[in-house]
Amino acid sequence: MQLAVLTLDFHLEGCRSLKEKRQRLRGLKDRFGRLSNVATCESAYPDQWDKAQWCFVCVGPNKAAVQSTCAAIEEHASQLDAVLYQQQLEYL
Repeated sequence: MQLAVLTLDFHLEGCRSLKEKRQRLRGLKDRFGRLSNVATCESAYPDQWDKAQWCFVCVGPNKAAVQSTCAAIEEHASQLDAVLYQQQLEYL
């Protein structure tokens, strides 16, 4: 069993409210929060309009499966209306 924590930091240029921030990043939770092997949460900057940090905990039978899931999350995150400026992947 392999476990990884993926942390993504975003900058939301021109964001004017927390509601707009949540709308721009909604796809992360909607798409990956439903998977049985992924847990997700907004982990930092809850009251800042122009910044967001999201963490994903991925579990799988082996490292390749976990890497694949994390790569899919990163790919989707790069297509959002936000600048992905930092990402960290840690295996536990």
